[in-house]
Amino acid sequence: MSAPRPLIIAIDGPAGAGKSSVGKAVARRLGLEYLDTGAMYRGVTFAALRRGVDPTDVDAVANVARTVDLRLSDDAVRVDGVDATIEIRGREVTSAVSAVAANSAVRSELVRRQRGWVEERGGGVVEGRDIGSVVFPDAQLKLYVTASPRVRAERRVAEIGGEVADVEASIIARDRHDSSRADSPLTAVGDAIVVDTSDMPFDDVVETVLGHLSEQTS
Repeated sequence: MSAPRPLIIAIDGPAGAGKSSVGKAVARRLGLEYLDTGAMYRGVTFAALRRGVDPTDVDAVANVARTVDLRLSDDAVRVDGVDATIEIRGREVTSAVSAVAANSAVRSELVRRQRGWVEERGGGVVEGRDIGSVVFPDAQLKLYVTASPRVRAERRVAEIGGEVADVEASIIARDRHDSSRADSPLTAVGDAIVVDTSDMPFDDVVETVLGHLSEQTS
């Protein structure tokens, strides 16, 4: 008899749509571990900036990705031994992460690490921008969690401050960049279930996801 297929839930979507909160809650409910792949790209960006590497220097940033020590948990991100949990969400990293994430060599290295993470744990809830399309195309459940740019901007301002209009413009620009990049663009794959969190209470979002999982695995 073949071994049971590991349960992998792939959650994709744009920044600020609630992927991380939903992913963590679903993982807790199912007793699975959770991986925020966006934090990995931010961790590489943080490491590059800390090492004095230009985020647009393709080869140098690729070397950072291959050598950086990334350690992620639900509540913390350590980069080369430094607690970078807060810094990776700051403006400096946020303004540079798109260039790092568009680096094909960086993506190749981090996809390798992401697959290894799931293999070591026998499954998990993994969220990012190319999880269902590239990293785990055979995941049992693929979700595309989204929300309007205005709602996402309001959420981000509530977290880190700023002007909603400015943050909204930045989010729209980031969406355009992520959706049009040549390597692993942000997209909702054909078999992904789209969940719009704009006007949905958080608990309802979690229950909706769990309901879809039950349907997919029954």
